[in-house]
Amino acid sequence: MMDLPCVQWQDHVAQKWIGLDPELKETLTSQREIDELFKCALTLTSQDDLDLVKTISSGYSVQKDAERAAKCRERGNSSFKTRDYTAAALHYSQGICFAPQGSEQLSLCYANRSAALYHLQHCQESLDDIDKALKNDYPSHLLHKLEDRRTQCLMHLSVGQTAEEDHHHLASKNHKAPDRVQGASAGLLTFGICPQASVGLSSEKGRHLVAAETIAAGEVILHDRPYSCVLIPGMEEVKGEGGRQDAERGVLFGVEHRRCHRCLTETLCPVPCEGCSYSRYCSTSCQRDAWEEHHCWECPLGADLKMMGVMSQLALRVTLKAGLKNIQMARDPIGDERTESEPSGLKGESSDSFPRHSNKTDPCTSYYGDSYPSVFHLRHHLNRHSPDVRFQCAVTIATLFLKLSKAGPPPASWDHSRLLRADSQSPDKEEGIADWNSNLWLLGSAVLRHILQLRCNAQAILMLQDTGAANSPVQSSREIRIATAIFPTLSLLNHSCCPNTSLVFSTGTSLSADFSEGVTEDRSTARGVTVTIRASKGITPGQEILHCYGPHSSRMATQERRRLLQEQYYFLCQCEACTLQQQQQEEEEEGSEGRQQWSGIGGRPQSGLLCGKCKGSLKKSSEDGGKGFICSQSSCAHRVSLSEVIQRLQEIKVGLEKAVDLMERERPDEALRLLRRTQSQPGLSLAETHPVQGELADATARAYATMGDWSNAASHLERSAVAIGSQYGEDSIELGRQLFKLAQLHFNGGARGPALSVIPKVRQLLCLHSGPLCHELQELQAMEDCLQG
Repeated sequence: MMDLPCVQWQDHVAQKWIGLDPELKETLTSQREIDELFKCALTLTSQDDLDLVKTISSGYSVQKDAERAAKCRERGNSSFKTRDYTAAALHYSQGICFAPQGSEQLSLCYANRSAALYHLQHCQESLDDIDKALKNDYPSHLLHKLEDRRTQCLMHLSVGQTAEEDHHHLASKNHKAPDRVQGASAGLLTFGICPQASVGLSSEKGRHLVAAETIAAGEVILHDRPYSCVLIPGMEEVKGEGGRQDAERGVLFGVEHRRCHRCLTETLCPVPCEGCSYSRYCSTSCQRDAWEEHHCWECPLGADLKMMGVMSQLALRVTLKAGLKNIQMARDPIGDERTESEPSGLKGESSDSFPRHSNKTDPCTSYYGDSYPSVFHLRHHLNRHSPDVRFQCAVTIATLFLKLSKAGPPPASWDHSRLLRADSQSPDKEEGIADWNSNLWLLGSAVLRHILQLRCNAQAILMLQDTGAANSPVQSSREIRIATAIFPTLSLLNHSCCPNTSLVFSTGTSLSADFSEGVTEDRSTARGVTVTIRASKGITPGQEILHCYGPHSSRMATQERRRLLQEQYYFLCQCEACTLQQQQQEEEEEGSEGRQQWSGIGGRPQSGLLCGKCKGSLKKSSEDGGKGFICSQSSCAHRVSLSEVIQRLQEIKVGLEKAVDLMERERPDEALRLLRRTQSQPGLSLAETHPVQGELADATARAYATMGDWSNAASHLERSAVAIGSQYGEDSIELGRQLFKLAQLHFNGGARGPALSVIPKVRQLLCLHSGPLCHELQELQAMEDCLQG
């Protein structure tokens, strides 16, 4: 995982821990203050550790390289020739990031990218690249090409502007009714917690969010942006547009290649960092803000930070953004630096009763993305992390700290008072350096604090990624993790394996004001990633507002969920779903049939197995220690062992994976034959509600759709939707996305009635979970207008 340091460094620190003197181990293990742990780790960090970092980081180089820039440009030229202009633009962007400032390669890459952007009809961006190519001494004998392209871009922009003016003129004459998609919550979103919710505090739940008034399903509960975030490198996102060969070439591009490294906005023409080849931004303003906030320090240490992992980089970034003054204020006795046994406002209470998000903040603290105190006082669980994990974090941050201390004084933004003195031209540079050295350890201690917090409080930023071919008539998508962030407000929410909220991330620019009374900052031009939490069901006054940390009751067995939550967040989950499923399991183990049977896949209660002889439903047998199944039909009573069930399910999964691979290679007819064979094998059968049966039906629908057989595709997708609804619930976003695909199939097949009948249900589910402005609803509205027109 990119979250953690590379394996070579983890092994090095692990060996360091094993070799420690037992008495020193005990001293480290017994430390109850982060300051003391950090100072102790500093004494154990040597030049050997720094030398190893240098050796390892050489494999993560972020240096400018004209030769690599030229190779990127060549790959871009190959994509350009095949008219894959998106891939070409991304290759040229890579070349721009690698090209040294003022080099010929930089001007050539800008010029070539301008051509790709022109063909993608991004004329203004093409013009910008033409200007950049000229500023970087583009070869004079090729200037005529740029001038011709500039003329073409200006002509297109002129025509486009005229068309837009005509459109506005026509719209002013035709006053249409408001779009039906625009609901009550479609207005300007506001940062903070909605008035219908409030922050509660108890010994059992710590700080948490409760409904002060009735909150209807679909209403926005909170809207926030992260205090800081770090993009996760290496995630596959971009595919080519012309078949498997392009798709294989496309995996060279990850989210780090086409998203801004500050605000995560998607872009085909990123602005490169002038110092390193890795960081890139959506605009010069993001580039400038990132440099001032953190990147002027990160840039020369880019390779070191990559090998130390995303969590280390995020912890450092949070600290750099906060600055010396905010850290000193947060450490003030009023803000408290209590031990874990004395949470704020609850002296004497054991911290064992607190989940991960029990914020130890002063009661007047505002909860919103830019509130550093609400980040600083998140639970760090120092005494719950295992000794070797604490040592790993402490030595990693101590080593990073030594690298930083050798890099010279920090940027002026780190110490605002020093910035003011510099403006007034009073003390000299030596005094500033002396101030820095005296406060240097505060930075290291804060970074260690934040990396310990992040192990429990980091939030994955998820985005939908299109997994289908670019020319696919039906949308196919999956969620991918593009970044790791810290959201102070979101951290207030306790966990439930079956939550009453839905979470949606978005990137870009938003216009907003604030819910929070204590927030007066003007955010009319807020840019970047935001998170929106909506009620996924009605919440009554006094009811706690709950969020799922990952392990969900519809995806994972109770025992496995509880184990993961205990390992990462240090609490035993007692949510409604865990309690109910545990009761059902105990009933079955006592010989009761219970309300559900076990499927044998993942250990999750599921009525989905059919007898291979009579097609009756299978129930868990009370014999053989409850490790087998028996047909519920008394006239049959056929028995199936657990091992047979697992083997059959594995065979189906293998067939399914092979069929998907065949479709990726554009062989849907072969995939369809394989899926039929897989489902017709003798032995165990799956009911329509079984998750694997749903996957088979979905894959079959995809094969038919690829062949243009819309009717059969829709028929199988309807079967898949039955399984999705059974697994995730009739009001789930998963069912909404599946029914959205069904609406597309009906539309493509000209099935007007079926399409119009399913659209209202899709609209309801998408509005409930994603809000009335999601792009799927816009497409849905266009389909409905076309069908009704």
